[in-house]
Amino acid sequence: MSMKLSTAHRQIACQSRLFASLPADLCDLLLDAAHIVRLQRGQVLFQHGDSATAIHIVADGWMKLYRIAPNGAEAVVGVMTRGQSFGEPIALRLAAYPVSAEAATACELIAVPATVFLELLKTHPEAAISILSATFLHLQGLVEQIEQLKARSGAQRVAEFLLELCPKGVESATVILPYDKALIAGRLGMKPESLSRAFGRLRELGVRVTQSSAAIASVSRLRDLAQAEAFGAISRVI
Repeated sequence: MSMKLSTAHRQIACQSRLFASLPADLCDLLLDAAHIVRLQRGQVLFQHGDSATAIHIVADGWMKLYRIAPNGAEAVVGVMTRGQSFGEPIALRLAAYPVSAEAATACELIAVPATVFLELLKTHPEAAISILSATFLHLQGLVEQIEQLKARSGAQRVAEFLLELCPKGVESATVILPYDKALIAGRLGMKPESLSRAFGRLRELGVRVTQSSAAIASVSRLRDLAQAEAFGAISRVI
């Protein structure tokens, strides 16, 4: 299902990393041609090998980007949420998607036609900086994922994931898990049973995990564990 953008959708898009560096008039030009796509949980936006026709910005919900290995295993490449864009370089080449995209929850996406963006780049070459910025941030995110997988333990990855969900400046918090535990495991490069063991270890620090939330008694202790794990893992690698 698709629909035109509301004022709120335009604000989300203009604050995204893709659009933040563009002048307001260029943002308006692109968003006048955009539309909203609504997906239910589990609905596929595109599949690996499909031709790219649009750049997408998440307005609400969570999108999963993934690939299926030859043995059938699913490798989660990224999980995108409100204000995050994906598919920019591929769409602007009108190339085939190297990953599949599926709604991890009910989602609203802002779809900007790639042809409109390409025409804008021809008339306003300075707009290319927004694509370069977004591409750099995606690359930076992938580097951080690799570092996380190579140098950090499972308990540290889970601790950092929970810390990202905590409000700033609090010592205790109960956070809602944004999507199911199978996807959390996939995002963190873990098997579901490894995730369960990591949750068990964090229980010693006062972290109580239910099906959809995590109660954290001491954010500072959780952060200390994450940092201690990081130093220990890095020292073992070195």
